[in-house]
Amino acid sequence: MSVRTFTLNDQLITAAAGQSILAAAREHGIAIPTLCELEGLSTVGACRLCLVEVAGSQRLLPACTTEVQEGMTVVSESPRLKHYRQTILELFLAERNHVCAVCVSNNHCELQNRAVEQGVTHVRFDYLMPTLPVDMSHDRFGVDHNRCILCTRCVRVCDEVEGAHTWDIMGRGFQARVITDMAEPWGDSTSCTSCGKCVQVCPTGALFDKRATAGGMVKQPSFVKVLQHARARKESQ
Repeated sequence: MSVRTFTLNDQLITAAAGQSILAAAREHGIAIPTLCELEGLSTVGACRLCLVEVAGSQRLLPACTTEVQEGMTVVSESPRLKHYRQTILELFLAERNHVCAVCVSNNHCELQNRAVEQGVTHVRFDYLMPTLPVDMSHDRFGVDHNRCILCTRCVRVCDEVEGAHTWDIMGRGFQARVITDMAEPWGDSTSCTSCGKCVQVCPTGALFDKRATAGGMVKQPSFVKVLQHARARKESQ
C-alpha cells in the first residue's frame, strides 16, 4: 500500500494513498467538524463545515473530498476557518426553522452540537422563517422539512445501504426539498421498506419516530460504519 506523508496543524502524519484529509485526521485523533459526512456512506461535501487551509491553494478545500498529497501542508484550525464555520452554521439556522426547545432531537442534534462547539451564540442573518410542511403520513415516521439541512444522508443511506432508492432531492437552492418517490406523501411510497435507516442517520429532527417527544429522539447513525466493516470482512473471506 502506497503511503503519503503530509503536515497537518504542524504535525507530520502519514496516510494511505487516496485517503481524504478528513479520514487521515481522524486516524490521528484530530477532529474536523462535519454534518453531511458519515462513515460508511459516499462523500458529497455538501455542508462545507470541514473546510481546511491547504498551502498553495487560494481557496479553502473540503477535507472530506480532498485527497492527501505527498508533502502537502494543511491547517484545520485557524481564526479564518472558525469564522467560516460559524457563518455556515448561522446560515443553516437562519434558512429554516430550528426551534430547539420543541424539537424531538433537542440535546441529541448534530447541528446543535456543531453550533455549540464552534461558539455560535447568535445568528447575524435575517431568518427566512419558511412555512414548510410536516409529513406524518407514514405509520411510524415523520418528516419535518422545517428542520432539514439537505445533508442528503437519508438519500445516500436509502440508496447505498438499504437499496430502496426512496429518497431524493427536488428543487434548487433554498427551495430544495427531500422527497419520497415522485414527491408523494411518505406514507404512500411504494418503494419504502420502513427500515428506519434514514431516520437514524438524519443529523437533526427532520426525520423522526412519531412516538418521540421533545428531546426524546436519540439516534444511532454509527450502524452504517458497523455494516460497512462487516461487509468488508465478508468480502475478504
